[in-house]
Amino acid sequence: MSIYDYSVKNRNGEDVSISDYKGKILIIVNTATGCGFTPQYEGLENLYKKYHNEGLEILDFPCNQFGSQAPGSDDEIHQFCQFKYNTSFDQFSKIEVNGENESPLFTYIKSQKTEDVTEGMKNKLSMKAIEKISTTAKNPEDIKWNFTKFLVDRNGNVVERYSPTFKPEDMEEEIKKLI
Repeated sequence: MSIYDYSVKNRNGEDVSISDYKGKILIIVNTATGCGFTPQYEGLENLYKKYHNEGLEILDFPCNQFGSQAPGSDDEIHQFCQFKYNTSFDQFSKIEVNGENESPLFTYIKSQKTEDVTEGMKNKLSMKAIEKISTTAKNPEDIKWNFTKFLVDRNGNVVERYSPTFKPEDMEEEIKKLI
């Protein structure tokens, strides 16, 4: 199996094959509109604008599993993101990223990178606190909270997994290497 063997639903409920993104650099991220990390949409959009013409795609998967922080419909979430952060990257239908109903795509990418990169003592302490309140993270490889980011190279390899505290703009050097 590879990442390109999976399909997901776009925000209109239509099937989209990840193979449509072959040859692209991907950031796959689970998001929420009511989270303390929601301002990361700005950093994601800035990366997208800067590197989209060089092959970067961002795949945004709203998820309501962490503190019920993505309660709206797919349309409401999309409207919020466009209005508040002027997002232009691909947003998909709301999913689950942990547990028995988790998206098969997320089961796969979690198996490829089981640990988050978290830099700085403050961020590590924040993640320890988050792990204590995350009720859906039952296995070590499970996603702990909103805005866990997976970086995928042009060949479909998951090259890194970044914690929610890791800012999108701090991924830029790694993205440049992949371009």
